[in-house]
Amino acid sequence: MLSLLNLNIANYESIINQNGITMIDCWASWCNACKDFKPVFEKVAKNFPVHTFGMLNTMEEKELVNLLKIEHIPTLLLYRDGIMLFKQPGYFPEDKLIDILMQAESLDMDLVRADIESQKS
Repeated sequence: MLSLLNLNIANYESIINQNGITMIDCWASWCNACKDFKPVFEKVAKNFPVHTFGMLNTMEEKELVNLLKIEHIPTLLLYRDGIMLFKQPGYFPEDKLIDILMQAESLDMDLVRADIESQKS
């Protein structure tokens, strides 16, 4: 059985700072687009067990929602090695979700980190 992590303010940092890819679905129970997106997200999670997938209930985790500046739902977040690579609201079809994952897998994270450091200067 598929187990999606439930993210909260207490476990968020430890989950996103793991090595590898973490994809997060920010949702609310009253949101119809969120309800439509959930089975797509779950299917992709099931097909990519090497990655971490989590759910963020925006109604229960207001502090985390504010910290992440989530303004619309559903919103999809993607981290790799603790670095946010993708944040976008909306419903994503399965093929787009897989494409986002594949792009994240193919990134040279040393170049990403170097780019982040150069922007700080």
